Amino acid sequence: MLESITKNTSGLAQVSQSIDDATPKDTNLVLALDYGVKKMGMALGNTLTRNSRPFEILAMNNGQPDWDNLLGIIDKWKIQHIVVGLPLNMDGSDSMLSKRAHKFARRLAHRLGEEHLAADVVMVDERLTSIEARQMAWEHGWIKHERDPIDDIAACILLDSYFSQQ
Repeated sequence: MLESITKNTSGLAQVSQSIDDATPKDTNLVLALDYGVKKMGMALGNTLTRNSRPFEILAMNNGQPDWDNLLGIIDKWKIQHIVVGLPLNMDGSDSMLSKRAHKFARRLAHRLGEEHLAADVVMVDERLTSIEARQMAWEHGWIKHERDPIDDIAACILLDSYFSQQ
């Protein structure tokens, strides 16, 4: 639900506590990744409530994350589903970035297998999520400047789209 998105200013520990307390054992955590060359937005959600929350924005090095950090997050949170945004052109055709996102998703799935982490990786169309995220962030006062990062909010919108398709 888009109304459930809140920008956390208290830090990661509060998000960790609230999600751990609210997650029954039979619920699967889902991580959404708004892939980018310079940064990647992350959002967490679960399959029971089907809502999402901004989680983190990771720095990327020419489209490559700090793999140890990303895999550590997946392992620590016991993520079972990973949604990677697919940045298609408006006509639905592949863009240069969508080809890189496909490659990233394949590498992620491979690395998960190497680390024996049981999480599936799916790709979801993310057209217009950044525009929607920026508009939402302006309306709620989460950003003050046009260049403020909104990648984690875009990841929430991506995750909401994934849940609505299930």
